Amino acid sequence: MTPSDILKWAVTLHTARLSKLPIEQISDSDMNDTGQAKTSFLRQDAYAIQEAGIGMRERDGEKLIGIKMGLTSEAKRKQMDLDSPLYGELTDKMQIPNGGNYNLSPQIHPKIEPEVAFLIGNELKGNVSREDVLAATTEIYPCMEILDSRYKQFKYFSMEDVISDNSSSSHFVLGPGLKDFRHLDLANLNLEMKVNGEVVQSGNTSAISGDPVVSVIQLCELLMERKRCIPAGTIVLAGAATIAVQLEEGMTVELEMEGLEKTSVTIIE
Repeated sequence: MTPSDILKWAVTLHTARLSKLPIEQISDSDMNDTGQAKTSFLRQDAYAIQEAGIGMRERDGEKLIGIKMGLTSEAKRKQMDLDSPLYGELTDKMQIPNGGNYNLSPQIHPKIEPEVAFLIGNELKGNVSREDVLAATTEIYPCMEILDSRYKQFKYFSMEDVISDNSSSSHFVLGPGLKDFRHLDLANLNLEMKVNGEVVQSGNTSAISGDPVVSVIQLCELLMERKRCIPAGTIVLAGAATIAVQLEEGMTVELEMEGLEKTSVTIIE
């Protein structure tokens, strides 16, 4: 893609999010009458579109505070018919207080999923080890991420489509943090996500790249391709442990994760 193509799609996705009017997938829209792509659409183009879109949010006054990993669980990859991890950016406007409300009306087709989050206290860059990640981590959180796509369909799109749309990021809820987490087996924490008191998803953190710490390692590798790093003070969502659940008005969604305190959000409209 040319720089003008990248800017065009960043503006289109930014406008779709603000207007709540979903668009056709880029990989479908950018075709000629014979079904051939008018421009090449590469992974690097998709991340460039994502970064341009985040720049627009920053110019609107939002502040970057985190990065989310996506497609780290086999269940999630099967749900979305995709096959490798990716990342998106998180801003302060995306964070919902634990126990707070999430308003459906400004959204398109939001879903929620259970995750583990890390507060990275020291910069992580390049090829890092599990020990490097743990040494840089100052706090662990139970977390629920709310996804939303700016495309008309929330399934069966390409990796490039998803990445361009900031990897379907919408909002997230952090539960109470735990600074003294070394006694936890982060790769083997059982969890349940409940809606109005009824369990709707149960799983284990081993579904997150086999170990959520590995997800942070993978993020460093992905960022290195963009000549980037995880800055100190960044919140990292490691990815979903189960498939996502569609949100509806009146839900109270709770996450109970072994060794950590409860996380909740109420869905309003």
